[in-house]
Amino acid sequence: MAALELRHLRYLLAVAEHGNFTRAAEELRISQPTLSQQIKQLERTLGVQLLDRTGRTVRLTDAGAVYTDHARRALRDLAAAERAVHDVQDLSRGHLRLGVTPTFTAYLVGPLTAEFHTRHPGISLTLMEMTQDRIEAALLADDLDLGIAFAGPHLPGITATALFTETLTLVTGTRRPDAGHVSPLPVKELTDLRLALLSGDFATRGHIDAYFTHHRAAPRISVEANSIQALTEIVRRTGLATVLPDAITHDHPHLAPVPLDPPLPTRTVTLLRREGAYHGAATRAFTRLTRDLVRARGYTPAP
Repeated sequence: MAALELRHLRYLLAVAEHGNFTRAAEELRISQPTLSQQIKQLERTLGVQLLDRTGRTVRLTDAGAVYTDHARRALRDLAAAERAVHDVQDLSRGHLRLGVTPTFTAYLVGPLTAEFHTRHPGISLTLMEMTQDRIEAALLADDLDLGIAFAGPHLPGITATALFTETLTLVTGTRRPDAGHVSPLPVKELTDLRLALLSGDFATRGHIDAYFTHHRAAPRISVEANSIQALTEIVRRTGLATVLPDAITHDHPHLAPVPLDPPLPTRTVTLLRREGAYHGAATRAFTRLTRDLVRARGYTPAP
């Protein structure tokens, strides 16, 4: 495919994304007349109208929608081909794009990154914290190489490999008089506690809410946050409680677990990939390292 044709594809996708020639031209750093001329040239070459310019917003025609779908896949495959060509098997250089849900930033990402850098200092790592649905969408769009999230229904085209089992526990600050509660707390008594929890767009919150609903518990949720670090600080300094993975609680001396009866259900941590994606040397090395670290730290094996 000629360079001019590749440029045509990128120009068309930019206009389709912005719905506006001016903003697309600004992103591409070319003049609006040049952009418009290039799109018209592409339309003449194909013999179809790709854009509807009659409204206030530029929209794709039916033909344009079909063509841009194929164009995105073509550019994604070409980018993967370039990475494959430049992949260095001895791991002296390379790049890895990793997405994780917020839970893992608090206890897994640090050790993983440190060990990966120690073993392969020439490989750069781009780490992004995001919700699980965004991780899967980014994998499908080839914006990520790997994701660390949870087992469950996944988008078509996503494959998941089980890593270990994560256990969640109710947690309070050690300054509370009931800190270190040994006997399990009946779930029905949660109504006597005020909680600080992750906001509703996180997988962890959905897992917790499902537990409450199943046992007909209605705790008072006083704080919602989009950060595990924020939750640990809030609970440490107030009388609020939260729900955290055991691995996080064990690393914080100012937090104390409170066992529940019945306990919160466990969940399986998984490594996510796009089905059929090219896995370079850096991706394979990180996958091996993740499995090694899970065993070394004694995490419960996945069933």
